[in-house]
Amino acid sequence: MDHKNEAEIVARVLNGERQAYALLVEEYKTPIYNLAYRMTRNSQDAEDLAQETFLRSFNQLFRYDKKQRFYTWLYTISLNIIRNHLKKNSNRRRDNFRQREKASGMVDLDGKQVALQESRDSYEGCKEREEELESCLQKLSPELRELLILRFYQGLPFEAIAEITGLSLSAIKMRVYRGLEKLRKYIGENVTSDR
Repeated sequence: MDHKNEAEIVARVLNGERQAYALLVEEYKTPIYNLAYRMTRNSQDAEDLAQETFLRSFNQLFRYDKKQRFYTWLYTISLNIIRNHLKKNSNRRRDNFRQREKASGMVDLDGKQVALQESRDSYEGCKEREEELESCLQKLSPELRELLILRFYQGLPFEAIAEITGLSLSAIKMRVYRGLEKLRKYIGENVTSDR
């Protein structure tokens, strides 16, 4: 959806056509859910956080600056909600979702529930690499992890990330580079320790 269409839909909503907001929700529900899932690694939390993002953005729509892309404004709201959630739940064990998977005999592979027995043979190598990457990502500071998720999992351009986070373009590029370097180091350490 281009900036002009977003602005037109926002104007319609602000002029009383509340149901038009569903067009924006439909456009951005998957990317916002994916962001929340990548940050929390919990599908229920991701659904709740995505819903909270859309409710809060709807209620704060009058604050939206039409010069800004809607999706960068929405991502900013979503990141703030996710950050607050992570702070509030920092005492909760990070691998809580893996405990549920083991208990249920099901594993969540990119939003698809698959029986462990069925998936073990075909996904074992892939899942191990995914778990290794996830483990290494968790070693990064929350800021660096967030930037890498926005850039590589969400596919956002550096300019959008700068707008969302309020950091300069050069700071974003430098921190993403630093995050990748640390991630490479952690992956190298994991490979060495496995031998």
